[in-house]
This record gives sequence, structure tokens and C-alpha cells, in this order.
Amino acid sequence: MTVPIGTAALRCCCPECGKGALFRGWTPGGALSVRDRCDVCGLDLRAHDSGDGPASLVIFPLGAILVVGALWVEFRFNPPIWVHVVLWPVVGVVLAVVMMRPLKAALIALQYRHRRSEMGL
Repeated sequence: MTVPIGTAALRCCCPECGKGALFRGWTPGGALSVRDRCDVCGLDLRAHDSGDGPASLVIFPLGAILVVGALWVEFRFNPPIWVHVVLWPVVGVVLAVVMMRPLKAALIALQYRHRRSEMGL
């Protein structure tokens, strides 16, 4: 029984069983790294290919959020420039990872649902 794509995307779980974690964790090297196999059902996830889709879908909304946020902070608080230099790269990286995980999970679930042959299934 496959899990609905929205559920698999939001929970970042296995597209087959919906119980196993899709990513290796929140460590720096594993935040966007897909596991080789599902821990629960054993689904082989090595052949997935989400490509550059999640990154290209995140670039424009993330850029808009960062620009609006920087403008708001600048005009509301008028901080020194070093605050922007320290603040926005950190916020950008965190938001990029948080936004890319569900998008990458959604694309893997879509590939699992519609193109199983490309995943070797």
C-alpha cells in the first residue's frame, strides 16, 4: 500500500510504507541525503533521482523571503551591516534545508508512484 504523496512529502517518510524515515537525519551530511533502504519495509531507495527539481523550486520563494526579510529588518531596526552579513546566510541555509526536504520527498514519492521502472522496481 503506497502512502499519499502529500503525506510522504510532509512527513519525509518512505513512499511505500509511510513509517520509515526517508532522510538520514538532521546531521550536516544527512539533512538532504536519502537513505539506501527503508528501515521498516526495506524499499530500495538508492535509484531515486530527484535531480535539481527541489533546488529550482526553492530558489525563487526563498530569495523573495530573504529579500523581504532583509528589507524589513533594515527599515524597522536599522542595524549595522554586520548584522545582515551574519543573519541572512544562516537564515537562508536553514530555510533552504527546511523547504527542500519536503519537496525532495514529494519528488521521490512521485517518481515511486509513476516511474517505478526508473527506480529499478
